[in-house]
Amino acid sequence: MIYSSLLLYLRDPITVPVYSLDGSQVDVITLPDIFRFPIRRDLIRRVFLSEFTARLQPKGRDPMAGKRTTAESLGIGYGIARVPRVKGSRRAAFIHSARGGMAAFPPRVDARIWERVNRRERILGTISALSATAVVDIVKARGHKFSAPAVPVVVESQVLTGISKTRDSTELLRKLGLYEDVERAREGTRWRAGKGKRRGRRYKEPKSILFILEDVESPFARSVRNLPGVDVVLPSLVSVLHLAPGAHPGRLTFITIGALKGLEERFKVISL
Repeated sequence: MIYSSLLLYLRDPITVPVYSLDGSQVDVITLPDIFRFPIRRDLIRRVFLSEFTARLQPKGRDPMAGKRTTAESLGIGYGIARVPRVKGSRRAAFIHSARGGMAAFPPRVDARIWERVNRRERILGTISALSATAVVDIVKARGHKFSAPAVPVVVESQVLTGISKTRDSTELLRKLGLYEDVERAREGTRWRAGKGKRRGRRYKEPKSILFILEDVESPFARSVRNLPGVDVVLPSLVSVLHLAPGAHPGRLTFITIGALKGLEERFKVISL
């Protein structure tokens, strides 16, 4: 296997409680082996930068921007600065320090803005970020506030079928000891500094709970996706962007048993 060299560094099997609708423990489950892998912060950061830069819009300037002018320097002996001036006037042009001149260091069309990583590195970085979500100390060190005894918080899949209102889902989160983190994200939301306020990104919102569910269009998913800082994602699409925002591992995670099976199926290549 491609990860055989890491088998010696696997942690002990991790067991977490399984909760019901009223927040009571109904069972204990052993997490898949992907939650036992070593936490490689350097690899998580590398994969995060690759996935983050892959979403950037390539941009650049017209090579002739600011240069379409008749401006030409008059030379010396006229008692004025030797900057290029438009024919028939004294207005300076062409240079980057003149009004309407070209930019000094514009974005280049050929700039490399996507940091590419190997497929194996991306898989291992995602697994490592998943493993960090099962360590309480790392999750708390990231700033999350919760009173649940173990992470990730695992809930029976059929329990969520009866929840379709946000007030019901928030009540469940209170019983599980997770809603405190949603309140932290709400209180930490602030206005952005700079021009981004008028470009469709007025607020900066901290990240709170990550919901990994089998169906992102289910009534429960719709009831929680508008809570402050919350993300809802399928197990087949979860990435380092979700698990380690800002390249900081240890996101507070809510997951169903069905989603756990989906993660195990997705990364079955590394099963022991």
